[in-house]
Amino acid sequence: MLRALIFDVDGTLAETEDLHRQGFNRAFRALGLPWDWSPDLYAELLKVMGGKERLVHYIEQFHPGEADGLKRRMPEIHDLKTRYYGELAESGGLALRPGVRRLVEQARDAGVRLAVATTTSRPNIDLLLRLNFPNQAQPFDVIAAGDEAAQKKPAPDIFALAVHRLGIDPSEGIAFEDSAAGIRSALAAGLPVLATRSRYTQSHRLDGAFSAVSDLGEPDAPHAHLQGHVWPDGIVTLEALRAWHAGHLRGAA
Repeated sequence: MLRALIFDVDGTLAETEDLHRQGFNRAFRALGLPWDWSPDLYAELLKVMGGKERLVHYIEQFHPGEADGLKRRMPEIHDLKTRYYGELAESGGLALRPGVRRLVEQARDAGVRLAVATTTSRPNIDLLLRLNFPNQAQPFDVIAAGDEAAQKKPAPDIFALAVHRLGIDPSEGIAFEDSAAGIRSALAAGLPVLATRSRYTQSHRLDGAFSAVSDLGEPDAPHAHLQGHVWPDGIVTLEALRAWHAGHLRGAA
């Protein structure tokens, strides 16, 4: 029985990554750091999961001679970046990806539980949900975020935490991811994965996902199928997920 849907955030629930990039660049300028992360550079940096970890990686790779001093400034840089990210999001740049709201509402109406499993920080998640679900109850039953896991993706920790908090067996859930590291993380936690490719993961291999699509699709805008399971009419619905899940369990029996 399908009991839960577990979503990554950045690139999966919403195309947040370029707002993070812009937030970092604003913080660099405000602090007098002569850095500018281009979209191509940021796509490479995204192979490191977690904003703080990404910043440390950049410092070590591009400014090794100043690494000790720059690392001491990391909390200041990251906190300012988070503030600028929030300002950019509030200005209207944080819409949900196609099909997300529809599927979330279908799950809520059917009593299927919802969770978030992400390396992004809790304030960023709260902001995303507040902007996209105003004047209604927060739709997710469980949020596992940021520094709550000992190891970032592709380690399974954050998905395992979400599964634990949901009180389900991994076989009773489906994970939604956009990145190669995220897919490996969910699979390592025992979850089947549906991949939706995002702007910054165009080059990622989506090996291990039972299905990969451009997005979840809408009735008037079906998604593009990339690999694996094909969804009726180019739309991922709760009914179709339940049908796939039931077949998957029969095949595993």
